[in-house]
Amino acid sequence: MSQFFQIHPDNPQPRLIDKAVEIIHQSGVIVYPTDSGYALGCCLGDKTAQERIRRIRQVDDKHNFTLVCRDLSELATYAKVDNSAYRLIKSLTPGPYTFILVASREVPRRLQNPKRKTIGLRVPDNRIAQALLETLGEPLMSSTLILPGDDMPLTDPYDIRDTLEHSLDLVIDGGYCGFEPTTVVDLTGDAPVVLREGLGGVSVFAGL
Repeated sequence: MSQFFQIHPDNPQPRLIDKAVEIIHQSGVIVYPTDSGYALGCCLGDKTAQERIRRIRQVDDKHNFTLVCRDLSELATYAKVDNSAYRLIKSLTPGPYTFILVASREVPRRLQNPKRKTIGLRVPDNRIAQALLETLGEPLMSSTLILPGDDMPLTDPYDIRDTLEHSLDLVIDGGYCGFEPTTVVDLTGDAPVVLREGLGGVSVFAGL
């Protein structure tokens, strides 16, 4: 049976953030708000929790997880970022973008694309997510909360709890945060390639 925390979207209660991070450290799988909808999250190094997310999503071992980071310095720890990519990412973060980059040695191999050795990373513009990341001290391994057979992610924390209460350890109600996914941009080549157009605008990539 999952716990249910109502956390203020503008002023997250430190006591509840601390409890949420404690649950994450105890191999917990949580649902938390971002700037582009609700997401599943767990500890970066927790293989068991990662497998639980795979079962919830019913995805195979080729599914790409995203590392949700608190800032650019953390992102640069987990990916190889050249100067031009760094400038571009800096201009777009925090925000609703996921960047595909070559993974550094800090990223467990099970999280990398098996052929390309890449990883998706993002820095969300959401105060609850940022408070979680600040207290956790490392990225959250995350996946969009889209259930098998659905085209759109779940958006209502009460529906999420009712549907997944036996599969999760915690649902964080952070209010409405939309349902449009992030824009995914591949930065591994000579020029940015938009792989998925979502909430983040793409005009900035024209001519790059």
